[in-house]
Amino acid sequence: MLTHSKLRSWLTIIGIIIGIASVIAIIGMSQGAQKNLEDQLSGLGADIVTITPGFSKATGFRMPRPDEMGGASTTSDQDPLTNKDVIVLKSISNVKYVMGSISQSLELKYDGDTIDKQVTGVETDTWKEITTEELSEGRFLTKGDSYSVVLGERVAEETFEGVEINRKIQIEGKSFKVVGILANSNSIYIPIEVARNLMDDFELKEYSSISVKLENSEDSELFDTTLTEIKEKLMMHRGILKEEDRDFTISDMKSMQETMSETMGTMSFFLGAIAAISLLVGAIGIANTMFTSVLEKTKEIGIMKAIGAKNKDIMKIFLINSGMIGFVGGIGGAILGYFLSSALSSYTSSSAGGMASRMFGSSSISLGLVLTMLIFSILIGMIAGAIPAYRASKLKPVDALRYE
Repeated sequence: MLTHSKLRSWLTIIGIIIGIASVIAIIGMSQGAQKNLEDQLSGLGADIVTITPGFSKATGFRMPRPDEMGGASTTSDQDPLTNKDVIVLKSISNVKYVMGSISQSLELKYDGDTIDKQVTGVETDTWKEITTEELSEGRFLTKGDSYSVVLGERVAEETFEGVEINRKIQIEGKSFKVVGILANSNSIYIPIEVARNLMDDFELKEYSSISVKLENSEDSELFDTTLTEIKEKLMMHRGILKEEDRDFTISDMKSMQETMSETMGTMSFFLGAIAAISLLVGAIGIANTMFTSVLEKTKEIGIMKAIGAKNKDIMKIFLINSGMIGFVGGIGGAILGYFLSSALSSYTSSSAGGMASRMFGSSSISLGLVLTMLIFSILIGMIAGAIPAYRASKLKPVDALRYE
């Protein structure tokens, strides 16, 4: 069939190639995106819980910025978080560290360049124990620091080109010494005591967010119990009786990891299902090709039966033929799908920005996926050719020999 009915057979094979390639490319990119997402979220700290003021953020899905420990400025209609909340959180058994932070956009100057940038004030004695960010050079803020600053790598290299360790930058007119640079970060951190003098939105012992590091986050039951205890104790302390009156948000990375992984899995399934429609079209093409082949080979079927071929022999021949079409289409689809997935990932990585580039900038095509799709394409071919093969096997020798 592949050599004598070239045009019809190869048009059918192209249909299978397109279907298999689409499924492999989409699933490969989805798996790559899911792996990248899991890698990024796993580095944000599954044992970190962030509390921010405002219940409106709690009712929706709020993912705190990884570069600022959930810092969001308080507003006049929100009851701020205070040092009393920190004391309450420290009393919970599974809590290891608690750190309050404040965050606000401030004016920064360096070498004649001036920008407004979000600056976060942190408690220097606990910040390095809680932060999930890593140093590329220098050190974290320590308890003795006053007018010291730790910059994100992207701030040092892109916003202020040439900022290095021990250089001076100005924040709201005050001179700060750069003591550390954070890898792959856009954050700016200064001691909270100094930050309070520069930020006018916060009174003494008020915070824009509180970060909590848990002692044990591996035990899911203990983790959920701790979150419940945090919520209940804060509500009791703040005089809140009803859930709908809650005026703070609790965000945890572990739940976000699970939610995002489930979302990516669902998205992969639906995208794969859409791509599989083209496989259905390819299967119809195989069935059409096999029906036509049965008609063309009717006389040959009669000759084979006349010299002793059995029904199952005729059926095997046509099933193998249809399976071969699926097999060739599957190999072509796997090759095309691999290059298509790589090309799309490369294009996304170079042209897209932000989260899209980080998530869809790579593909993950496993050997298992390729083998599964190859077997699937053979099965599609054989299933599509089953009815034509059955009809061919049931032809009577006399009728087949007389067929013109």
